Amino acid sequence: MKKKALVLSTLLMMSSSVMAATEISGVSVPDSITPQGENLQFNGAGIRSKFFIDLYVGSLFTSEQMHKGEAVINSTEAVAIRLNITSSMITSEKMINAMQEGFELATAGQEHNLDAKIKDFINTFADPIQEGDQFTLLSVPDEGLISYKNGEFLSITSGEDFRKTVLAIWLGKKPTDKSLKEDMLNS
Repeated sequence: MKKKALVLSTLLMMSSSVMAATEISGVSVPDSITPQGENLQFNGAGIRSKFFIDLYVGSLFTSEQMHKGEAVINSTEAVAIRLNITSSMITSEKMINAMQEGFELATAGQEHNLDAKIKDFINTFADPIQEGDQFTLLSVPDEGLISYKNGEFLSITSGEDFRKTVLAIWLGKKPTDKSLKEDMLNS
């Protein structure tokens, strides 16, 4: 009887760990998400820190495991980046500044042809931001980038060049945070 109980408890623990979400810096990152009906699997996640302060958990969701940033950026399948704000230090103003810096890095300062789209997208972060907020950026090839805050639709920005540039902020050759990129790509 003890042997059966031990086997049963071991099986239960194994099955619950398979179904359990990944926890990073107090944020529960799910095994999958389905924005706009797209079934995306957890690829990897990490913490964006600056000056020893954890700012947000960034996670990547893809249709299949991907370990190269360029492969994600050029994928013909939908992908999503999710940002879970973990610090009250993140304000709307700071997020807007960080996004502008990210665009400068991702485009090597050559974003002039995307100026209007970048401005519209950055307005996504104009409302107050507080610890616990969640942004989901769904990248759909040939459609654009669909933005959500706390599960609520915010905006859609069309254009392949823009969509790929947003992904490059985190996954490109000059990402905003190299270790976060590695964690999101599980590399």
